[in-house]
Amino acid sequence: MAATFKTIVFYFFLHIFFVSFSHQYHPLDSLTPSEFSQVQTIVIKAYPISNHNLTFQYVGLEEPSKPLILSWLKDNTTANPPRQAFVIARIDHQSHEIIVDLLQQSIISTQIYDGYGYPTLSIDDQERANKLPFTYPPFVASIRNRELKLEEVVCQSFTVGWFGEKKKSKRMVKVMCYYSDGTVNIYMRPIEGITMKVDLEEMKIIAFSDRAIVPVPKAEGTEYRESELKPPFSPSLNRITVVQPDGPSFTVDGHKIRWADWEFHVSFDARAGLIISLASIYDPERQELRRVMYKAHVSELFVPYMDLTNEWYYRTFFDAGEYGYGLCAMPLQPLRDCPATAVFLDVYFAAQDGLPRKIPNVFCIFERYAGDVMWRHTEVGIPGKMVREVRQEVTLVVRMVSTIGNYDYINDWEFTQSGSIKVTVGLTGLLAVRGTKYTHKEQIEEDVYGTLLAQNTIGVHHDHFLNYRLDLDVDDDANSFVKSKLGTVKIKDQRSPRKSYWKVDSQTAKTESDGRVKLGSESADLLFVNPNKKTKMGNLVGYRLIPEGVTSPLLSYDDYPQIRAEFTNYNVWVTAYNKSEKWAGGLYTDQSRGDDNLAVWSNRNRSIENKDIVTWYTLGFHHVPYQEDFPLMPTLKGGFELRPSNFFESNPVLKVKPPKDVNMTHIVL
Repeated sequence: MAATFKTIVFYFFLHIFFVSFSHQYHPLDSLTPSEFSQVQTIVIKAYPISNHNLTFQYVGLEEPSKPLILSWLKDNTTANPPRQAFVIARIDHQSHEIIVDLLQQSIISTQIYDGYGYPTLSIDDQERANKLPFTYPPFVASIRNRELKLEEVVCQSFTVGWFGEKKKSKRMVKVMCYYSDGTVNIYMRPIEGITMKVDLEEMKIIAFSDRAIVPVPKAEGTEYRESELKPPFSPSLNRITVVQPDGPSFTVDGHKIRWADWEFHVSFDARAGLIISLASIYDPERQELRRVMYKAHVSELFVPYMDLTNEWYYRTFFDAGEYGYGLCAMPLQPLRDCPATAVFLDVYFAAQDGLPRKIPNVFCIFERYAGDVMWRHTEVGIPGKMVREVRQEVTLVVRMVSTIGNYDYINDWEFTQSGSIKVTVGLTGLLAVRGTKYTHKEQIEEDVYGTLLAQNTIGVHHDHFLNYRLDLDVDDDANSFVKSKLGTVKIKDQRSPRKSYWKVDSQTAKTESDGRVKLGSESADLLFVNPNKKTKMGNLVGYRLIPEGVTSPLLSYDDYPQIRAEFTNYNVWVTAYNKSEKWAGGLYTDQSRGDDNLAVWSNRNRSIENKDIVTWYTLGFHHVPYQEDFPLMPTLKGGFELRPSNFFESNPVLKVKPPKDVNMTHIVL
C-alpha cells in the first residue's frame, strides 16, 4: 500500500513537472541555465572515473524532428516535443557524442567519434594555452632578447589547419603573441618570428621556434578609444535619435517576436550564434499566417590569409566550427550598437566545465527608420492634377555582434512589411597585420602578401566567406528550386524593327547536382517555389534569393584549406533536408580534411524537386587592406535578400498605413 502511495505521488509530481515544463518553453528555445546544469550533472555521473579528463566542448539543443515541430505548431493542445541536449565531450582524449533527455534525466544515446577533426575550441582551452608561454624559459628568453617587457606581452591561440598530413595529429593550437606597452590595440603590434605549438590534451608546449627578430610596430597612431584620442577632432554632429513616443510596434513573448504581419522565433547556439526559426507572415487577403522559413543561421565562416611565411601560412580559419560564432558573441552597448528603442535579450552557453555562463545583451531588436521609402509615385500625366503617394520604409532588425579575435562581425536579420527578409553582415574591428622591416613602400622588393599600412606594418590580404543555412518552407515544406536564366534572343524575322530582346528560361532542379550555382558569369533569378501552390493567375508561389554582390574563391581547388572549405566553390547549393546536416564545414571542423562537409552531402545527388529542401548561400569578401583600415577599419557590408515572388496576389503593402506623425514640439530630448 505504501509503495502504491509513493508511486502515485511520484507520478503526480512528474505530471506537474511535465505540464509546467511543456508550457514554460518553446521546443526550439535555447537551453536554459538550469538545463545546462542538469546536463552537466547527468554526464559527469555517467563518467565518474573520467571526471578529471572530461571537458564539455559543445552543449546545445538537440532539436526535435521537423515533422514533430510542425505537428505541434498545428495542434497547440498536444504536449511539447521531447526536450533534449546534444553534447560533444572530450573524455579520456576521445570525442563523445551524447544525447541527454532532460525530462527522463538520462543519457539516451552515446557514441565515440573516431574520424578526422576535433570539436570546437572552448574559451578555457584558449585561455589556458595562452598562459603557457609566460612560464616557458625559451619564450621568456626570446622576449628578453628583443628587449621587450614580459608583462606587456599578450598571447593568443590559433587553430593549425590541415596541410596534407596523413597521420592524425594531436588536438593542438599554435600560439603567437603581441605587445601592448602604450596601446590596447595589440593586433597592430605583433611579435613576429616566435611560434609555439601547444598540446591541448596535455596542456603543454610541445614545439617552439624563434626564427628571426622582426621590428615590432610602434604603438604611436594605434589608439582608437575616444577617451585617449588627442585633437584635432572632426566636428560633432547635432543630436540624433529615433523617437517612438507610443513605444515599439513589436512584442517579445519569451523568444517569439511579433511585428507588423511577421511572426518568428529567435534562439542562440554556441556555434551558430543567432538562429531565426518559424518565420511566417500574415496574408490579409487570405487571412492566414503563411510559412516562409523554418530555420536559418550562419553555418560557417572561412577566413584564409594569403601570407605564406612560417608564422602565417596556417591561418585559414573556420570561425564558426573552430572557435564558435556564438561563443564569440559580445554584449551590445545601448545607444551605440543599438538605438534607444531597442529591446535586449541575454543568452547562456555551457563552459568547458559544463556549467552555464551568461552573456548579457547579446541580441537587440529594434525598428529601423532612416528616411528610406517603401514605395511611392507622383502622377503628373493627368491634366490639371498632380497625385502623390508615399510610404516610409520601417523595418524590424534583430542584431548580434560576434568578435572573433581581431574582427567584429555585425549580423542583422531585417524583416520588411513587404515580406522580404534582408540579411546583412558588417565587418569592422581590427586587421590582422604582420610585422616587417619595411618603413616605406619603395623599400619593398619581394611579395609581402599585403599592403604597407604604417611603418613596420603589413595588412595581409585575406578573404571572408560566410555560409548561411536557409531552410525555406515557402507555404509548406515541399519546395522546388527554379533557376531562371536571362538570355539574349536575336530577331531573325521581320516581326519587329528591333534586332534583339532578352527572355527568361526557367529550369527546375531535379537533383542536388542541379542545385549548385556559380554566380557572376550569367544573369539568373534564384527562385524557390511551392510547386503545389499557385496564385489566382496560375503562377507558382515563391521567394527569390537576391545576392547583393558575388565573390568566389581564388585559391586553387587542390589547396588544402580550399578542400576543407569546398562549400565556397559554389555560391548556392540546394540539398535535401537532413536534420544532421547543419555545418557546411562539417561537425568536427578543427583539423578537418574535407571528408564530411556540404560538398560530400551534395555529391549524394538526392532528389530535390517537390521535396523538403535546404539552401546554402555563401557571401564573400576579398579584402585588400588600405590605409583607411588602420588602426581600426570602418564597417564593410555585404548581404542578400529573400524576397516574395508571386507569393502574394499583388503588392502586400498597398494598404499599409504610414506611421503617425510625431509632433516634435512635445518631445523633450
